[in-house]
Parts: sequence; C-alpha cells; structure tokens
Amino acid sequence: MTITIEQPQLDVVPERKVPAAGDPAELVLDAGFVLPDANAFGNTFRNYDEESERKQTVEEFYRVNHISQTYEFVSRMRAEYARLDKTEMGIWDCIELLNEFIDDSDPDLDMPQIEHLLQTAEAIRKDYPDEDWLHLTGLIHDLGKVLLHPSFGELPQWAVVGDTFPVGCAYDECNVHFKYFEENPDYHNPKLNTKLGVYSEGCGLDNVLMSWGHDDYMYLVAKENKCTLPSAGLFIIRYHSFYPLHKHGAYMHLMNEEDKENLKWLHVFNKYDLYSKSNVRIDVEKVKPYYMSLIDKYFPAKLRW
Repeated sequence: MTITIEQPQLDVVPERKVPAAGDPAELVLDAGFVLPDANAFGNTFRNYDEESERKQTVEEFYRVNHISQTYEFVSRMRAEYARLDKTEMGIWDCIELLNEFIDDSDPDLDMPQIEHLLQTAEAIRKDYPDEDWLHLTGLIHDLGKVLLHPSFGELPQWAVVGDTFPVGCAYDECNVHFKYFEENPDYHNPKLNTKLGVYSEGCGLDNVLMSWGHDDYMYLVAKENKCTLPSAGLFIIRYHSFYPLHKHGAYMHLMNEEDKENLKWLHVFNKYDLYSKSNVRIDVEKVKPYYMSLIDKYFPAKLRW
C-alpha cells in the first residue's frame, strides 16, 4: 500500500565553510558532493510558484497546514505523543515502514522516503567521512514521518510534514504560502500574534513550541530513548524543516547561544537534505551493514515510539 500523504558534545565545528542563512554561498560545498542542476521534475529546488505536476498538491497541503497548526493543537499533540506508547521497534524497522510514504509537501521528489534518507546519508558520508554521527543523523532525520502510519495514529500529512514554524507568536512573512495563516485563529489572537507572543527574547528554541510534525516527534523519540547523538544531531533532527530560520534567518530573536552554535551544523546538513534528492537509487543491501553499525553505536536495540 502506498500512502501519499552522546557521542560527546561537539565544541568545535570542523574547519569547513559554513555560510550564514540566506547567503548565496550556501550552495558551495567544500568536498565531492556535486549540486544537481534541477530536482527530480527538472525544476529548481524549493520553487513553490513554478508550474509543475506537484504545485497544486503542495500548495493545498500548505493551505490546510497553516490554518490548522494552532498553539492549542500543537500543545495537545506534543503531550499525547510524548508518552511514547504507540509501539516498540528498532531504528531499521522504522526505516522500512517509510517505504510506504511519499511526502505531499515536497516539490522536489515523489519517491518513497527510504530513498531520500539514504541519498542524504550517503552524500554526507562522502564529504564528512569522519563524522559518523552526522551520517546517522542524515539516515534518521525523517523517521518521524511514521506518524502517517495507522499504528501511529495515521495523522494527516499537514500534521506530519512540511516546513515548520513557531506557534504562540507572530508568523514571519518568509514562511512559504504565508497568506494562508490569515485563516488560522491564532493570527488574530493578541496574546499569540506579536513578535514574541508567549516567549521572551533569547529564551532558547527548546522553550518554543514548533508546529507539530515528524521533526519534533523524532526528536522526542531520540531524546527519551537516551540516544547518544551529540546535541547538534538532536538539533538537526528537531529543526531541519525550520526553513524560515536556517534559510531566511527569521526567528533568531528566540535563539540562545547553544542554538546558534548548533545552527552551524544545521547549515551544513541542510545542503545534503535538500540537494541530494534525485532519481538515482541507492543499493540498500550494500550500505545497510554500515548504517546498522551506527545504529548499534548510538541507539538501543528497541525504542519506545
């Protein structure tokens, strides 16, 4: 059935060029990964206005997402799923579940998610061979999309995928398809629609509620199952879809110093998450033993989900 839908804390980022958000130089890599000229449909990446076979599906996704992701909804979902009482299984078992899913929010790819995970991880592995935690982060960053599966509540796509953003404060205009936020009740709530809303300057992203989806869910799973990825790995898992921040530099007034350090790694990761998408298939059986060794290193055999 196809459903459309501590390694120790790192103190120093390797000496590689890590550009600022929004800097055109972010497309320049220092090693072997070659940026493709176009996505799987022959279009430029993350172009939400370009006419393509995905445009209508993606825009409708964001319309419903922006209307429905309220502060109350996010609070309720986070409390429910933080119980981790859905099932127990290993990381690779979860990866195999993703064979069923295609992300309706993605304008660049319509292949099963396991392909994207392996493409991301393998591209990182080529350029950062010594950072095995980053290889594994690439492999597992989207595993929270199992929220689409019946065993996990079969949530609608608008509550699982897509760009993420803070709730409880004003929506920044750099959010894709911003116009649809005007139909969200929080948009008109004076307690929730100011620049800071319910937060304070520099409070730290850990204290900010993000729109609910696979990012925050997988972060909860990793953290509560006591995985030993460094904080940068957990930060990447939790905020890799937070494009308003790492692409446009929005919401930085909510960040603390630790967030700013971890953001350097997210800028590195994002190139591979986005630009490794292609129709080139990865030989799963060939690379599986390597990734199983990393799973054993950083995660318990069975996790609560």
